Amino acid sequence: MRRDDLYITVPSLFRCPISLDVMKSPVSLCTGVTYDRASIQRWLDSGNNTCPATMQVLQSKEFVPNRTLQRLIQIWSDSVARRQLDAESAAGNLSVVPSQEQVKVLVKQLDNNCYSSLEKIVSFAKESEENREFLATMDGFLDTVFDFMRNADSDIKLIEQVVKILDLILSKVSEKKPLLESSCLSTILLVLQRGSLDSQIQSVRVLESIAAVDGESKLKLAEKEGLLTELVKSISKDKDPGLIEASLSCLIAITMPKRVKTKLIQFRTIPELKNLISEPNTSVSTIEKSLKLLETLSSCKEGRAEIWHDSVLLQAVVQKVLKVSSKATEHAVTILWVVCYLFRDEKAQEAVVSSNGMTKFLLLMQSNCSPAVRQMSADLLKIFRVNSKSCLSSYDTKTTHIMPF
Repeated sequence: MRRDDLYITVPSLFRCPISLDVMKSPVSLCTGVTYDRASIQRWLDSGNNTCPATMQVLQSKEFVPNRTLQRLIQIWSDSVARRQLDAESAAGNLSVVPSQEQVKVLVKQLDNNCYSSLEKIVSFAKESEENREFLATMDGFLDTVFDFMRNADSDIKLIEQVVKILDLILSKVSEKKPLLESSCLSTILLVLQRGSLDSQIQSVRVLESIAAVDGESKLKLAEKEGLLTELVKSISKDKDPGLIEASLSCLIAITMPKRVKTKLIQFRTIPELKNLISEPNTSVSTIEKSLKLLETLSSCKEGRAEIWHDSVLLQAVVQKVLKVSSKATEHAVTILWVVCYLFRDEKAQEAVVSSNGMTKFLLLMQSNCSPAVRQMSADLLKIFRVNSKSCLSSYDTKTTHIMPF
């Protein structure tokens, strides 16, 4: 067996007499000879009733696991994997992706030379979906990662590697509740505050994945001191576009419960969204997510009050109708429908009319938009026409009063 310039001698005792490969699951027949389970099972399933090595007729076809030999093979395998890793490090081959066996060794020795081991595990996870699935289902690995998050010190570089691993494998993990512990959330928040840009984005994606678990998870994230304020800071228009977009997605995932919406409004989220929507160079995806979050906030009283008192924001929302994408149009029309039609705020209605909103709604009625958007546009046109007739009637009455007979 050879790996680059490292020669490995396999003890003959560890080889299966049938396949000649190192045994993965050694089992012994009644003759005392040990084989790999898969190989001897195929032999017996083929109708043979003899021991392949001795050709003795088997008194019984049952076999028993050889635990002692399996432990010896595991010890030898770990030793080989460690030697390979050491040889690659000594040769400067730090970019070489470790094998599954080597990753098992790396996990066992995480306490020693921790940063280097974590770095290699990250490179393994980045390599393929299969590798990420392997880590997510590997016995004891997640417990080790969660322990790191609980007991992390101020070594930001070390924590960043752990967050990278979580970002890569968390979509394949069903049990995410340990990350809701205060110590784990504090560690993620530390990366968001002090980590590199890539690590900040990864930490936000981890938070979004946690928020997707259930309503309780959303509330726990919102209640973590400093977390929401840091996410709101991350959507400031002067931040990196990738961080802004990731943070918007995370806030959308967290903001379903009413308590969370109220908190976000208190943390001045709506002015930040106005800046993003009004900025001419904002990407399509960021506008869509900004409008989506604004739509969510418009579903509570405090959010509506802030929206309909801000004519500049309403005008910016109107401008995005039919200008960005069908998704952005749907979110924008929903916001306008909520404040102008559902709750009928006159100040909001005036701002929409002055921004040429009626023309936009007429165009939507003739476009290939969704039935929901068409219905909301019809509702808005109805309320604006009623208001127009009311204004005209009032004007006619006043004119009549001042005309001479």
